[in-house]
Amino acid sequence: MLRLLGRHWWILGLRGLLAVLFGVSALAWPAATIQVLMVLFGIYALIDGLFSLLSALTSDNRRAGWWLVLLEALTGIAAGVLALIWPQITALAILLLIAGWAIVTGILELIAAFWLRKQVEGEWVLGLAGIISVILGLLLALRPGSGMVVVVWFVGAYAILFGVLLIVLSFRLRSLRRELV
Repeated sequence: MLRLLGRHWWILGLRGLLAVLFGVSALAWPAATIQVLMVLFGIYALIDGLFSLLSALTSDNRRAGWWLVLLEALTGIAAGVLALIWPQITALAILLLIAGWAIVTGILELIAAFWLRKQVEGEWVLGLAGIISVILGLLLALRPGSGMVVVVWFVGAYAILFGVLLIVLSFRLRSLRRELV
């Protein structure tokens, strides 16, 4: 798995950049309708899932952990497609969709960080991203009645923090790239 991540460090960086752009967009237009948030989330989750899929499928090393990247990719693609197919979905369903995606993605990232703990320093960054994902998902699932502006702020702040953590991890992996080949 470490080789896979090291070889495709730039994909993690690009995912991080997309997350930051999504987060900034969500914070810049908090009064935007839930439909706009849904479309933005759908586009982000779909692109993020496609990049993860590319990373999983282009790996020549199908050893430990590649299936986690594939599972995360399929989760992101499914969430993105559902968000784009049903833009009129209710606010509760949108919150639960985002919450479910964040929880599943966070758990998979925690598992990946646990597997990486003996192989690389800095695995805590992926673990922290996973914890943040799970916390956001649980907050959204447990407090769906919160005002949508607050939810937009939560999602925007989460996406920026998550994106920055992925960018940091991608540069750490880039610096280890020569050792991993």
